[in-house]
Amino acid sequence: MTTGMRNQKAAVDSGQWLLYRFNPERAAQMENPLQLDSRAPKIPLEQYMYLENRFKMLTKSHPDEAKELLEQAQNDVHTRWHYYEYMASRKPEAPREESEHEKLQLH
Repeated sequence: MTTGMRNQKAAVDSGQWLLYRFNPERAAQMENPLQLDSRAPKIPLEQYMYLENRFKMLTKSHPDEAKELLEQAQNDVHTRWHYYEYMASRKPEAPREESEHEKLQLH
């Protein structure tokens, strides 16, 4: 409990935990409803993961598997960060009108 805030900050700084807001009402104002509040990861995931005994113990019991899993997790952080960054940077599209053909197909 005494290291909770430090661990939470490390989770965000490593990109393991992203901070974002989603407000659908922004779309009506032609603004992206997704706002990414996190900055790009600034510490390696390993620095966060090994603050926690639950992850550190795997390095002692299965070091090879721990290394492989950490690499996969770091790749996931990288991919997820870029995906959210892309989604938050997109401009919303104006709603388009249905064509007569589309209206007839729906009814």
